[in-house]
Amino acid sequence: MLGPHGVKGDGQAMRHGDRTALVTGGARGIGLEIGRQLADRGLRVLVGARRRAAAEEACRAIGPAALPLAMDVTSAASVGEAVREALQLTGGIDVLVNNAGVSLDGELRPPYVQEEILNATLDTNLTGAWRVIEAVVPGMVEARYGRVVNVTSSYGSLALMDSGRHPAYRISKTALNALTRMLAAELAGTGVLVNAADPGWTRSGMGGPSAPRGPAEGADTPVWLATLPEGDGTTGGLFTDRTPLPW
Repeated sequence: MLGPHGVKGDGQAMRHGDRTALVTGGARGIGLEIGRQLADRGLRVLVGARRRAAAEEACRAIGPAALPLAMDVTSAASVGEAVREALQLTGGIDVLVNNAGVSLDGELRPPYVQEEILNATLDTNLTGAWRVIEAVVPGMVEARYGRVVNVTSSYGSLALMDSGRHPAYRISKTALNALTRMLAAELAGTGVLVNAADPGWTRSGMGGPSAPRGPAEGADTPVWLATLPEGDGTTGGLFTDRTPLPW
C-alpha cells in the first residue's frame, strides 16, 4: 500500500505548524537523534523515557522544543498516565515514533528458548509499541491526521529471514512489522499513515560502538516517515534509507 511518493522524498517539505511528536525510548541513541531532527524541522517533541531524569537530560540536549515524559512502555498504567500528561501539555499528539526497544538474547539460537527473555523482549518491542498506539492513535483518527513510525529491523523481515542469533529480538520485530501492516490497512483513508523504519546497524546502546552508522544516519528514515507531507499516501511500508524493503 505504498503511496505515489513512497520511495523517495523529503519530509522537510511538510508544513509542521504546531505539530507534536512523541518519541518513545527518546533519551539516547537513535531516539535522541530522532527527537533532535524532528525539533529541527519545527515540531514540538515529547521525549519518552522510563526515567524522567533521563528524559529531562535529553530535552536539554534537544532544546526548548522538547518536553520530558516519564513513560515505561511495558506498563499500561505508565503509558496511560504519560499520554494524559502529554495531552494536557500539548493538546494533541500528531506523530508517534515507537523507538523503545530491547535486544536481550545475544548468542541464543533456535530451537532453544529462554522464556523470560522472549517474554520481556515481546513486552517491550511488540506489546509496548501496541500500548502506545492504542493510547495515541484514536486522537489522530479524530483529528484526521497522524504519522506512526515503528522502528524495526530488517532482521524481522520474513523475506530475508534465516538462522542466526537474536531469535527473540528478530521475532519481536517480525510481529511489529505485522502490526504495522494491519494498522495501516485498518486506518486507510483516515489521514493517519503507518510505516516501519529500519535504521540500519547504528552506533547506540543496542547497536554498540562498532556499528558503521552514526545516529544521524540511523534517524534519517524514521524522521522522513514521521514528516511525510499532507497529501502523501505512503502507508503500510517497510523502509530503510528511504527505500522499500520486502516484508
